[in-house]
Amino acid sequence: MNLKYCYWRWEGALSSQTCDKIIDAGLSKRSETAQTSLDGSKKVLATNDVKKLLKIRNSNVVFLNNQWIFDIIHSYLHQANKNAEWNFQHDFTESMQFTIYGKKQHYTWHNDCFPEPYSLDHPFKTYRGKIRKISCVVQLSDPKKFKGGELELDFGRKGNKNTSSIKVDKPFNTKRGSIIFFPSFVWHRVKPVTKGTRYSLVCWTIGNPFV
Repeated sequence: MNLKYCYWRWEGALSSQTCDKIIDAGLSKRSETAQTSLDGSKKVLATNDVKKLLKIRNSNVVFLNNQWIFDIIHSYLHQANKNAEWNFQHDFTESMQFTIYGKKQHYTWHNDCFPEPYSLDHPFKTYRGKIRKISCVVQLSDPKKFKGGELELDFGRKGNKNTSSIKVDKPFNTKRGSIIFFPSFVWHRVKPVTKGTRYSLVCWTIGNPFV
């Protein structure tokens, strides 16, 4: 798929007060070790599986469904979809993922798509037969309070050392409250945090498969 724009972003879109409120919502719940689509169906991972997982993805997550947060994200989502000229059909946003990256935590190259659409017998009707189309990342932490943890996008979509990796035009840790949207098939990573803690909010908006 040829795209005129591979992402759309707003610098410092959310106020510090709003970021604090989202962080408070995330920290009010018990976090769990983040998994991947390869092991997400397992309730308990074996020791070897945990070691493999942490090499790929090492962070803690909480899932949120606060309507006021959805309302904020959706206002920017619709504009990004239009401004970037994607005009993707979409009809539902999954539970939002509040993510905690402490020192040395990271997420290697990946995209947010699954190999197949959600099952037609998925317990939630809104998911059935749908795919992830637009991903969103909100920078919640003040960049002065952590180092590392840079979000990088790879427009070669291969996510390996032989691919030319292209950062977002400015490091995505420059301003608190910044929001970036990109197609869910775009490869991306979060580099290891070297100091402090990075909080972010991640969302995936789904719709009918591309034709």
